[in-house]
Amino acid sequence: MKPIQSRRAFAASQVLEEITEIWCQWRRQKLPLYLFLAMCFNLVVAPLVYAATGEQLSRSQSWGLGLLGLVTLGLSIYLFFVMFVPEKF
Repeated sequence: MKPIQSRRAFAASQVLEEITEIWCQWRRQKLPLYLFLAMCFNLVVAPLVYAATGEQLSRSQSWGLGLLGLVTLGLSIYLFFVMFVPEKF
């Protein structure tokens, strides 16, 4: 029984180290986090677009239209800040 428990403890420590490494990388690289949050937000936006069009668009078209709207909104906010707070960029 001892080797099985030691293997589990070793595997658990490896998993914990991997999670820590992923967390550190995630905190340094913000783009993957922003993309993930945008996709999650699009899960809310896409059905609203699908319902608002009276089911004339397919689900994939609604998903694409919602994503396009999110990208447009994000670029608008970014450009607004670049124009009015250029010292930060």
